[in-house]
Formats: sequence, C-alpha cells, structure tokens
Amino acid sequence: MSATHRLTAPAPGWTATTDVVVVGSGIAGLTVALNVRKAGLRAMVVTKAVLDEGSTRWAQGGIAAALGEGDTPEQHLDDTLVAGAGVCDEEAVRTLVTEGPDAVRRLIAVGAAFDRGEDGEILLTREGGHHRHRIVHAGGDATGAEVSRALVAAVRSDPDLELIEHALVLDLLTDAEGHTAGLTLHVMGEGQRDGVGAVRARAVVLATGGLGQVFSATTNPAVSTGDGVALALRAGAAAADLEFVQFHPTVLWLGPDAAGQQPLVSEAVRGEGAHLVDADGVRFMVGQHELAELAPRDIVAKAITRRMQERGSDHMFLDGRHFGAEMWENRFPTILASCRSHGIDPVTEPIPIAPASHHAAGGVRTDRHGRTSVPGLYACGEVACTGVHGANRLASNSLLEGLVFAERIAADLAERHAAGELPERTVDVAAARAARPVPLPASEARAEIQRLMSRGAGVLRSAASLADAAAGLALLAEQARCHVAEEKPADPRVETWEAANLLLVATALVAAAAQREETRGGHWREDFPERDDAHWRRHLITTLAASGDPVSTPEEQ
Repeated sequence: MSATHRLTAPAPGWTATTDVVVVGSGIAGLTVALNVRKAGLRAMVVTKAVLDEGSTRWAQGGIAAALGEGDTPEQHLDDTLVAGAGVCDEEAVRTLVTEGPDAVRRLIAVGAAFDRGEDGEILLTREGGHHRHRIVHAGGDATGAEVSRALVAAVRSDPDLELIEHALVLDLLTDAEGHTAGLTLHVMGEGQRDGVGAVRARAVVLATGGLGQVFSATTNPAVSTGDGVALALRAGAAAADLEFVQFHPTVLWLGPDAAGQQPLVSEAVRGEGAHLVDADGVRFMVGQHELAELAPRDIVAKAITRRMQERGSDHMFLDGRHFGAEMWENRFPTILASCRSHGIDPVTEPIPIAPASHHAAGGVRTDRHGRTSVPGLYACGEVACTGVHGANRLASNSLLEGLVFAERIAADLAERHAAGELPERTVDVAAARAARPVPLPASEARAEIQRLMSRGAGVLRSAASLADAAAGLALLAEQARCHVAEEKPADPRVETWEAANLLLVATALVAAAAQREETRGGHWREDFPERDDAHWRRHLITTLAASGDPVSTPEEQ
C-alpha cells in the first residue's frame, strides 16, 4: 500500500540512484553505510547538516557493554529490563547485550580510541541503573565526538560511498506494490544537486535521530525535529512507545527563559560520585532509591522535579566540588569548559541543573533486523523503536543500540542482496501524485509547538495538561489548512517542512500520552500516579489515519 500523505513540496528537479540510501550520519547511519559497502552494495548517506553534526557527537557518557571482569550480558540484560519498567522486548534486549561487546570491539577496529589505564586496558565507569562498571568512554566525557570522528574518517576513506550533506529528507517513494523505492529530499545550497530531488534505491534506512526539538529545552541539536518518524508515519509505517520520552535529570540550567539545545551534564559525573542537592545542600536522593543519585533516569528526573515543586524553585544543584580541579580537568574537560563558558565553575561551586528532553524511547517500530512495517524501509538508532528501551532507556545503551542494530540491518540487506531479493524498483508516480499534500504550518509555529509540549507533555503530565496541548496543536493544524483554503499557504521550505514534522510528531506523542492512564518510566501522569501492569503492560502502536491524524492503539496483551 502506498503512502496517502506527503509534504507539500515542488516536484523533484533531479534524480540519483543507489542500492541503499541511509538518512542520517550518527553512529547508526554510518555503521549501516560502512557495512553495506563491505557487502558490495552501493550506498549513499544523506545528512541534514554536515557529516559529523548529528546527535552522536554530543554523547558524553559512553557506550555500555559487558566488557569488564565479572560482568556478563545477563547482568546487563537485568539492569536494562529494570530500567525499562516492564515493557522492554526481552529478546531485543538479549540481542543488544549479547552482540554488544563484539560490536564495540569492531568499532575499536574501525579506529575509535577509548580511554585506557596505565596497563593498557579499557577504562570502565558506571552510570545510573547499572550495577557494574561497564561504560567505555573517550576523552573523559567526549565519547560521542570520538566515535563520530572514527566513523566519519572511515566513510571519507571510501571514495565510492556517496554523500549528500545539507539535505532534509521529505517523503518515501514506493512502487506499485507498496515496496520502498527511494525517497525525496531537499538539498540546501547550490551545487550539482540542489533543491528538491529524488534518490531511487532498493532500500531506505532511517537513522535520523530523535525528536527532542518538540520541547523548548532539550539536549538534542537543532536538527532533531522528528523527520524520520514523521516520514515513516506518512508512508504508512507504524510507530510505538512515542509517549516514553526520557528527560535527562542533569542539564545545565541557564535561566527561566533558556530555549533550544541546552548543555548536558553527563550522568557519568554522578557515576563518579557527584551529589544532587537543593539550595540548602541537602542530598534529596538519599533514601528515595537504593542507588540514590544513580537510580534510573526517570526516577531521578521525577525526584528533582518534585523537589523543585516543594521548594518553589526552577532548578536544583549537582555538587562535585569534592572531585578537585585535577579530576574535573582530566575526567570531565568538556563539561568543565561548558560550565565555565556560562560563568559556573564546578571546582568551586555546585552546578545549577534541571531536567530537559533528552531521548525518545519510542519511534518507528522495527523487528530485530531493523525492518519496519513498510517493505524495504528500515530504521535504527533513536528514530527506531526496537523494544530495547521499554519505558525508560538505561544510560549509555543508546549508542550501543545504534551500533548493534545497524550491523544487523546491514547483514539483512547483504543477505537479501545475495539471495536476489533486492531488485530495482519502479516508482509508482501516479500514487505519489495522488497522495494528499500536508498543509504546512508557518515557520513560527515551531516555537508554539515547543511551548505547548513543554507545558502540557513534559516531565509532568495530566489529562488536563495533555488536553490543552492537543487543543493547541489542533489549532495550529487548522490554521495551516485555512491558509491553504484561503490561497495563502506557507512557502515550502526547510523551516515549514520541519514545523510540519514537529506538529505531526507532537500530535502523535500527545495522543499516546493521553491514552496511557498510568505512570511508567519516562511517562509520568499526575492523575494516574501508579504503574498499572494489569491494563498497561503493553505497547501503544501509532499509525496515521486516512484523515492524516495519528491514531494510537494498545497492542494485544
């Protein structure tokens, strides 16, 4: 079945062809591209900014894997299942933790240099929810930057791996049988390929990252506007667990009016012994959980939010003064520099922090080979919902998930190619033209979407707050439709396409959050404060109705 909705955009003015087109240039996307090239397939990487500007480079903490003495994949599995609050796919988690150690070793072979001790062994640290030291890191707190550097270098060393930078993906192309046949995209800038074009491909892999920009304050870069989830929904694919958004507990608080990407203060700082305190220096996590500051992130974020409410404050503090200058400079140089650039010195004063949107546990639903419900369309990394995170991601499992499932996608594509199951596809032009164009909101709608979502669907949620958010989002959609009817539509351009993607993803997230009447993991309902396994230990599956509205349906228990 072909997509029934598409973004309003000019017809493609140019066409390129490849075997596999990968959208995104983080750890997931580049790992897919490198591995399909090893299998002899042509590959093209399409990225929204430049090759090394995805979310991966911002990852501070590291990659979790059972590499240490006495640690086992089974122990890693247990910690992941606990953090996931009852809705992890256990077999997907088992795949992650079992294949993870060797995947990390292969990443090292590609060129990623992780921190090592004087004996040459890889140094391991601990983060929230982990009962073992199993986090590999690089540059102290610059793991993502090192992983990105190594993968980008490997990609650039392959002259036959095509690259299109500054390109916003628009919609999926399919053949008459509804099988993926490529995609449309818009290249920002002038050159051999510019404006709207089409890439014909035998398979498409979404590795577009998260949707953090639906909220006012986030750790995600400006490009994280939910483009992959929105494309997949318009293409007829199913999404899952969209209501489970992880808010990182310790994001540098820059004032009540701060918006956009905010500096992260890695969980590894707490892993090394920093304390969460209020303005009076009281450690409020002690007694709330056996792991205190190292409890799973949803528990810590909720505890911070509760303390803020009790004290009438908009931030708490992270105290690492006892580390001393040498440890800050050697173990956390990036965080130290970031804090000092904002006038805060962690060596001599506590760091003001508050929770902010960080990671989407849900996304485009996939199986353990990264396949979505649309034939030929794959997803991996934060855009995907593999089932490993459940209701709350365990710290440093995200880079591992991107790595492991990217390798599995590449293996599946190589196997299908060898079996002759990846034929060239002919785009169903008539179906593409018949798809209903999505009215584009004005670019200014982005700020209003973020305001509505932060107020109504942030850390604290209720039926009333979610209804207010839903009403505001519906009004924005209606205004876009009215402007089309009045022949005053918003111009098709990057800002309005991003606003349309944000509006769709935000609407889908709110609909799922309103339906889940319980508190679980990253989803906290003030009006339903308890976890309800009898009714809600299951996934909510989101698809797009013929009207273009997202519909969430509980999976059968």
